[in-house]
Amino acid sequence: MTAAHFEDERLSDGERQVGSRRALLGLLPLLRRHRAELLLCLGLLIATTLFSLAWPWLIQRAIDGPIGAQLALPAAERGYGALLGLGLAVLAIQGASIVLQYIQRVKLERVGQEALFDLRTRLFRHILGLDVGFFDRNPVGRLMARVESDTEALRMLFTNTVVLLVGDLVLVVGIWGVMFWKHPRLALVLALLTPVLALLVLAFHRMTTHRFLEVRKRMAEVTATVAEFLQGMSIVQLFHRGEYARDRVRRANRAKFDEDAFVNVAVCVFFNLLGFVNYVKIGLVLLLGAHWGLTPGLIVLFILLIWKEFDPVARLAEQLGSFQKGIAGARRIFALLSVEPALREPAEPRPWPGLVRGIRFEGVWFSYTNDERWVLRDVSFEIPVGRRVALAGITGGGKTTIISLLLRFYDPQRGRITIDGVDIRELRAADLRGRFALVLQDIILFPGDIGGNISLGAEGIGEERVAAAARTVDADGFIRRLPDGYGTRVSERGANFSRGERQLLSFARALVVDPQVLILDEATSSIDPETERVIQASLAKLIGRRTSLIIAHRLATIRDADEILVLRDGEIVERGNHAQLLARDDYYARLFRLQFQGQAPAPSGEAVAHVR
Repeated sequence: MTAAHFEDERLSDGERQVGSRRALLGLLPLLRRHRAELLLCLGLLIATTLFSLAWPWLIQRAIDGPIGAQLALPAAERGYGALLGLGLAVLAIQGASIVLQYIQRVKLERVGQEALFDLRTRLFRHILGLDVGFFDRNPVGRLMARVESDTEALRMLFTNTVVLLVGDLVLVVGIWGVMFWKHPRLALVLALLTPVLALLVLAFHRMTTHRFLEVRKRMAEVTATVAEFLQGMSIVQLFHRGEYARDRVRRANRAKFDEDAFVNVAVCVFFNLLGFVNYVKIGLVLLLGAHWGLTPGLIVLFILLIWKEFDPVARLAEQLGSFQKGIAGARRIFALLSVEPALREPAEPRPWPGLVRGIRFEGVWFSYTNDERWVLRDVSFEIPVGRRVALAGITGGGKTTIISLLLRFYDPQRGRITIDGVDIRELRAADLRGRFALVLQDIILFPGDIGGNISLGAEGIGEERVAAAARTVDADGFIRRLPDGYGTRVSERGANFSRGERQLLSFARALVVDPQVLILDEATSSIDPETERVIQASLAKLIGRRTSLIIAHRLATIRDADEILVLRDGEIVERGNHAQLLARDDYYARLFRLQFQGQAPAPSGEAVAHVR
């Protein structure tokens, strides 16, 4: 299944791609290493179920035996020694049942937690291997629902639902076994109502299966909607769009509420119909018991067993819903696990060529939608080793797309990109990207401390190397002024640092890996003039010995570039250094003059439509 197929089909109608049988088979490897514990739990489950059938039988024996015998005696002659023995037997059985249930619950909970841990680890590892385009198409909230709520539904399936279903099945079989043992003819009459129960269960299953899938889908939509507005809360408040956000969340919640309401009504109807069938059975026991001369104890036994059967059948309505939710979650999880990256690693990768000569784009055409709405059109240029090349142009011209292609987040539909003559599609992604460092305009800081955000946990990068990188970009000063220095915790999205400080940290992160190629995407656009002056001075020393690619809308920041490529609607319309382009007095020169006049040309409609 491709990533695009996952987004178009799987998230809207996941059951079309992964059936229940395939989902259940996918769970088997998670449970295989817990076979011994599961078999022990199954044995304990059968034992506790059989124990639960013992006390109705003991009550029947008490009524037809000691109680009946004692009632026939005068009050003064009655004794209760036999009843005491039966009472102690009931207590012993219940005590043993409680101990066995405790052991079973502890074992099952451990198995469920370990299986959940394995599944979440596997799922997140798989997500990390997907291409960037997949994340562009799929909301974060939906993926969070897969990792969190769907896996939790599976844990409940392991530790609760399946246990109850199996236990109830054993209990029902045991109940009917006792009935046929005690009075086959009466049991046979009661069994005639079993098809009615089966039809009720089947009708409920057919009526609610799709609805339970819809409930999961609507829940994922609610999660995604809330997550997206929380992530963009500053924009919501800035533009006074709180009412719009509330309306979107309300509509998502309403859709989920409607699905939940239907399911709840179906469950209530199911319970009431089961109760009616149960009372019909009890009426038959009383009627036929009197007609056939059953003992009082036997009548009580059958009534107790009928009530005992009602519980597992009634729970079936509940557990079937939980089972369907768990299976729906499993189907969605395994559909995600079946997504294959749109970009494949080469079957026989070539070694890293070393980057001795440079990087070349050769006749590159690219569209995000694969439908010839081109974002780049026949783009060709070269970045010689040690040179500083800049990309300029208005928003939507294709500058950021060039970076995405160079880092192989996407592959071009036509043309190729080479490093020392080797097509980057023939290199391992890790070999390629490990030689680059990227500083984005949108700064991303992760949970943890400052040192961890600079090193990102890379092997071989110690505290001294982190501090050296921070000193190079003049971040070391403000870091050491913090109470905990490099151990200072980073709050969500780095909110406890100014934008300039976050930008400096992103520079240190780029420099600490000692990259061969440095990519700056509007890297200093959000820094104050004094900080920018310091950063530019540090970068000048670094870039002097590194190949670099710079994107900037503020053309003044790329005056020193060896070559500037001017893009317009996905095509290179000019190239040269700053002085040459100004002397040409064409598109670049007009952009430069307009910026210094405080204006900028409006991007074309087509360019904006395809901006990434």
